[in-house]
Amino acid sequence: MLKFLNRRNFLKKSIITSAGVSTGLSLEEQALLAKSTRKPSVNVPESSIKGMPMGKIGKYDISRLMCGGNLISFFAHARNLIYVSSLLKHYFTDDKVIETLKICEENGINTAILRCDERVVKLLKRYWNEEGGKMQWIAQTYPKVNDLKSNIQMAIDNGAIGAYMQGGVGDDFYKHQMDINNGTFEADKLGGIDKEYYKNGKADLIGGIVDFIKKNGLIAGVGSHLLEVVKLSEETGVNPDFYVKTLNKVDYVCDNLKEVIEYMKKVDKPWVAFKVLGAGVTEPRRGFKDAFNWGADFINIGMYDFQVKEDALISKRVLTSKLDRERPWCA
Repeated sequence: MLKFLNRRNFLKKSIITSAGVSTGLSLEEQALLAKSTRKPSVNVPESSIKGMPMGKIGKYDISRLMCGGNLISFFAHARNLIYVSSLLKHYFTDDKVIETLKICEENGINTAILRCDERVVKLLKRYWNEEGGKMQWIAQTYPKVNDLKSNIQMAIDNGAIGAYMQGGVGDDFYKHQMDINNGTFEADKLGGIDKEYYKNGKADLIGGIVDFIKKNGLIAGVGSHLLEVVKLSEETGVNPDFYVKTLNKVDYVCDNLKEVIEYMKKVDKPWVAFKVLGAGVTEPRRGFKDAFNWGADFINIGMYDFQVKEDALISKRVLTSKLDRERPWCA
């Protein structure tokens, strides 16, 4: 069992050790150190967290708390903190990624949403083949208008159980689809368009991606920040196996929260919510509970290794308590 290190104590010790004294810290570090003196939000036991509630997407049992991949891949949503991406590149070495995945599995998290790129594939192969890990991989993919298949094919060929277009890609594809429908799409600026997905003279971009993923035996998702992407998918019969959609109350790439909640009540597909902490400004107990109350079936959370156990415990407690939830569980 890997020793759990409280996130606040870790931060406090790391900052003091590296800076020597608090008076020499940057403004960002002083703000973080001030937060680090607060008591932990929950009392975390030394033993692993067991009994993580599960849901189902397609044929797969999936923990309702998933491990997100932004931190592992050095992408920081830290609002105006300017040094975090550099910090992640130094912190998340290959060995640290493997350690983090192990801690996730020890605490009942059986699925990770990770980028589809060469580094992630290499790390997952090492984790599965050399470390004996069983973590399920849902690939966050980056199809292009003129090449819908190549990045998804990498996921298919390397053990992913599912794939979906990354949220920003989903937003862009929605806008491209609207331009195609309106006859204003300038294909040459994007290197042309994947002709295979033209139907009746128009390209079905999002539907083409979902169809390709399904035909290759993976569960297929649609990712977005914009609610309009979900609406388009529902209205045009795209029929994904799940949606990956932002959900938070601080307007962090999640506009019109009430509209999102109301619309998703009518969507009979599993919903994986992300950015539920609004780039770290919402306390996990509040953010997790809100997300499940508002209709999410799963939450995708980027976690440092020292945060995993606490987040697993919070998720389990939230999910086994009485929720004020109106949307039926779809998974």
